[in-house]
Parts: sequence; C-alpha cells; structure tokens
Amino acid sequence: MTSTRTTLSALASAILLAGVVSGCGAAPASQAEGTSSTEPTTSSSSKAGKPNTAAPEPSDPPVQIEANVRDGANKVKVDTLVKVSASDGTLSKVKLTYSGTDSKGRSIKGTTKGKLAKDGTTWTAGDRLEPSAKYTLTTTANNEAKQRATEKTTFRTQKLSLNEQTFPSLYPLKESKVGVGMPVVLRFDVPVRDRAAIEKNIHVTSTPEQKGTWSWLSDTEVHFRPKSYWQPGTKVKVDADINGVSAGAGIYGQQSAKTSFTVGRSFVTKVNLDTDVAKVYQDGKQVRRILVTGGKNGWETRSGVKLIMDKEYNKVMTNEMIGAKESYRLTAKYALRITNSGEFLHSAPWSLGNLGRRNASHGCVGMSIADSGWLYENSLIGDPVVTTGTSKGIEQGNGYSDWDISYKEYAKRSAL
Repeated sequence: MTSTRTTLSALASAILLAGVVSGCGAAPASQAEGTSSTEPTTSSSSKAGKPNTAAPEPSDPPVQIEANVRDGANKVKVDTLVKVSASDGTLSKVKLTYSGTDSKGRSIKGTTKGKLAKDGTTWTAGDRLEPSAKYTLTTTANNEAKQRATEKTTFRTQKLSLNEQTFPSLYPLKESKVGVGMPVVLRFDVPVRDRAAIEKNIHVTSTPEQKGTWSWLSDTEVHFRPKSYWQPGTKVKVDADINGVSAGAGIYGQQSAKTSFTVGRSFVTKVNLDTDVAKVYQDGKQVRRILVTGGKNGWETRSGVKLIMDKEYNKVMTNEMIGAKESYRLTAKYALRITNSGEFLHSAPWSLGNLGRRNASHGCVGMSIADSGWLYENSLIGDPVVTTGTSKGIEQGNGYSDWDISYKEYAKRSAL
C-alpha cells in the first residue's frame, strides 16, 4: 500500500512539472529555427535581466614599423639613404645616430637629420652614410587608439680607404665677389668614373635665375657656366651633395661641399695684338686705353677668351719657368695670371719702347707700371680678357677657357 501511494505521488509530480515547463519555457518559433539567437537584446529584455549578446567592437590593429636596413646588418653601402615607414599608424619620432672612426683614425659621431612625410607614414634621411661607422636607428609610432610601438635597429657600414673616397674642392670661395665670366670649378682628388651620378647631385642656384650647364674637363674637374656672362649683381649658391654618392669603380664621395658668391660689375679687357692696344670696358663703356706688347714670333700670346685667375704682387719671372733659351730674371710689380701655362697681364718697365709698337715678350701682355697697377686694383677674379691678333689659340683647360667655345659645345661635355 505504501509503495502504491508513493508511485502515484511521483507520477503526479512529473505531470505537474511537465505542465510548468510547457507553459513558460517554450521558445518562440523564430528562435527555435535559430534565425535571431545572436541579435542584440532589446531594452525590455535587458530590464528582464537577460544578457546582451552583441558582438564586441573590433580593436585597432597594432602599428607596424619597417626600415630599409635590417637590424644587425654589416657592410651597409654608404650610398644608402635610410628610410622608415609605418603601417596602421604614423611615425612620431625617428632618430638616426652614428659613431666610428674616419679615414685618418679620428673618432667621429653625429646625428643624421631627416624629413617626415606630410602624412606621417614615412621618414627619409637627409644624408647618406659615413664609412666604418655603427648606426642606431630608433623609431616610435602610434595608431589612432594611442597605442605606441618602438623599434631599435643597429647596423654597421662598409669600410673605405682614402683611395676609395674622392674629396671635392669648390671654387670660387664662399662669400667672394667675382667677375662676370667666373665659372664654378669643382675638383676631385680621386678620379670620378661615374660622372652622371656625381653631376646629378651638384646643384647651382642663381638669383636672378640664369640657364647654365656643367662641363667635364677631365675625371677630376668639372666646371659650370651660364649660357651668357653672369648678370652683374647675380647671387650664386652651389651645393655639391656628393657625400656617399657612388663615383664608380668602388669610389664614393668623401663629403659634400657648398659655396656661394656674388657677381660684380661687368669689366672686360680687350687686347688687340695687331695694334698693341688694350681697351677696358666697365658696364659696356670704355674706361681706359692701354698700350701693350705681346708675345714675339715663336712665343705668340694665345688669342681667345681668357679670365683673370689670380692677382700677384712683385711676381718674379725667369726663363727657366717657361723653358726659354735667353737668360733673364725679371720682377713684375703687378701681375694678373690668365693661363695655367704662364701668361700674365703685367708691369713691363724694361719694355717701354715696345709698348703700342711691337710684340716683344715671351707670351705675356706687358704694359706700364701705372696701367698695370690700375688694372690690378680694379680687376676681379673671373673678369674676361679677350685677346685677338694672333694665330695661336687658347687650349681648353689652360686656365679658365670656358668662354672660348660655344655654349652648345660646352654643354656636350655634360654627363647628363
């Protein structure tokens, strides 16, 4: 009996429980089909205490920093321009430092400046690399969520001897005043084999702007001149940005160089050795007439356009200097060099009887002390001297003979 009641009571409880479950726990048809189980809950369901099942917001990806030189690299070429880029963010700080020894064994260290792109995603170094140096590149970048990433890269550059580097020398000297014919002169102590690579990195800026070109005389010397004489008052800046530039055959630019100069008034001396008279023109107007004597037979003065190269006082001249058989030792109080081979405009008081009459020198243009002193005081390096009346011409490269050929011929010697 007892067992019968227990069985009936258990059965009744099971029926009641089934009814409760059926009455308040059944899912709506739509949910039963699984079509909205991940939809966000409504505000009413939130009040009912049901959990919010909305998908989480996606997080910002981390910033990625990349440099064009790998960490731990060795023997990196000095013509490398270090570049850094950031993806999924922007660069906030880039620092490139170096230390090492130069070709003479002296300690060097410094910081290479660079330029950050307007969008902040790239940075490029403003100079190439120094040889035999250890570099450290430290970069910091951020994303929109203000997450920060920092990377440090170290590397070493190739070693170069002095014979593997070419040193530039620029002329005119900085802040000098020169004549209207003065070319820019760039010389190298080690020959340049890749002229085009070097020429691409040497720049001349003139104010007012004037068209011009570079022209190579040899593997160790290149000049620049405008199409016509510089305009008086022109300001010129020259930037030979060749540090680390490959000059070919395993040679690299040793350092960069800069200069700037101002062009003075127009001052042109025209020497006629048919008449033995020189006329000087300042800004187009004749300001002096000078009696002269030029080179005699066998020692003719060179005709052509030459420039004042140097001004010397009490210049000693001997026959040994030019290989003349006649023995002499003379001192010219005022002397203006116009060729490498030894032509000058100079004082010649020992030849007063020849001035304005005949050519009696060993190639120089002689004149009185008074006239040579005046010319000495009023001339600038780079003033043109135009000589006519002889059959002997000026050789290219014998002094500043840049104006003795046409601009078209001059430009043909450019490597670009």
